[in-house]
Amino acid sequence: MDTVRTEKYLNDLLEKTYDAQRGYAYAAEVINHVQLKRWLAQQGARRTEFAAVLFREIKGMNNTPELDGSFTGDTHRGWMNIKAALSLHKDEAVPEECLTGEKYAIQEYHKVLEHNKEMPPSIISILEAQKDEMQLTVNEISSLADFAHDHHL
Repeated sequence: MDTVRTEKYLNDLLEKTYDAQRGYAYAAEVINHVQLKRWLAQQGARRTEFAAVLFREIKGMNNTPELDGSFTGDTHRGWMNIKAALSLHKDEAVPEECLTGEKYAIQEYHKVLEHNKEMPPSIISILEAQKDEMQLTVNEISSLADFAHDHHL
């Protein structure tokens, strides 16, 4: 097990989880559709829980967890587009932007899980569970995107 690499992988995911949490929270704050607002807030809360688990695991390895989202060029692209969509008052664009963000996050989890030989089984289980939940979210978002499109939100 390579604890230095594991800590780096977890911190990278933690940064992206903070980005996702902020993206969902921002969207929930400014969107007009009540049901979508509630769903976005719930997703933001789930990402806060994901972050807390990752934070705790990094601390448990006697390392220093990231305290904020990413500021680099590879910042979670999908979440940055939410602000643009909402600034144009296009509630119907939000599910599509969330879908892009979630798919990006799943790809990041896949990349980290490719290094599973370097990580303890407990970490792998946590990451698999979070990735699986994000995949369920993608399925929900797809339904929301269809609903938003059909009802011209």
